[in-house]
Amino acid sequence: MTNFVRRALVASPTAPAQAAAMELRDGGDWVPIADDPDLVVALGGDGFMLQTLHTTLERRKPPAPVFGMNLGTVGFLMNEWRRHGLEERLRRAKPFVVTPLMMTATGVDGRVHTLSAINEVSLLRETRQTAKLEVMVNDRIVLPELACDGILAATPAGSTAYNLSAQGPILPLGSALIALTPISPFRPRRWRGAILPDKARIRIRVLDAGKRPVSAVADQREVRDVGSVDICIDRARELTLLFDPEHALDDRITMEQFLS
Repeated sequence: MTNFVRRALVASPTAPAQAAAMELRDGGDWVPIADDPDLVVALGGDGFMLQTLHTTLERRKPPAPVFGMNLGTVGFLMNEWRRHGLEERLRRAKPFVVTPLMMTATGVDGRVHTLSAINEVSLLRETRQTAKLEVMVNDRIVLPELACDGILAATPAGSTAYNLSAQGPILPLGSALIALTPISPFRPRRWRGAILPDKARIRIRVLDAGKRPVSAVADQREVRDVGSVDICIDRARELTLLFDPEHALDDRITMEQFLS
């Protein structure tokens, strides 16, 4: 990889991540993430990685590449934590480009909210009442009424997260696909989701929003009481994640299909 001159170091507030950050700060010069670095090193878990990626999306174009080291629980999007040898690891790191989703959620009050999602956009019922949703793909109604707890659209990078827990498919990185997965569907009983090309435009309309309110979540950011949600790939805002060659993201996603 290119020699990244201006580097930022960010860490989650947990004790292990903060301790690791102190060790790394002693061994190099770092700039604040607000100063448009060439590279970001992130210490924490997958949730903190998503937070960091969203920060880079908001600060510059194109976003700075991110090299994460796991000091959290799962660390699917992270490399192994090691204090020494960081320069060599960055030199050998393999880049993976991740294209986020763009969610445009229109509230029942008419307000419009536009958010990016790296893993998934999910619609979830807010009360004990089952959600009833109309699903459209490329302006065609494909499900006039889906009764469920919710529905989500996942990227390949996010297909092993909430999508997999909801019994959705694992999508290979670079497959140019989106997983559309229902959450606890009731009717139609036999519908278990769809795999769509990433050129698809998805629109989900909430039926009877007053009685059956629904929220929309782009990764970790929620918009409550939505009336409709439009989802598409945001090709103008690609992200780059850096991985050790022996722990590449595409291989991790492939191997998830063989885990019992």
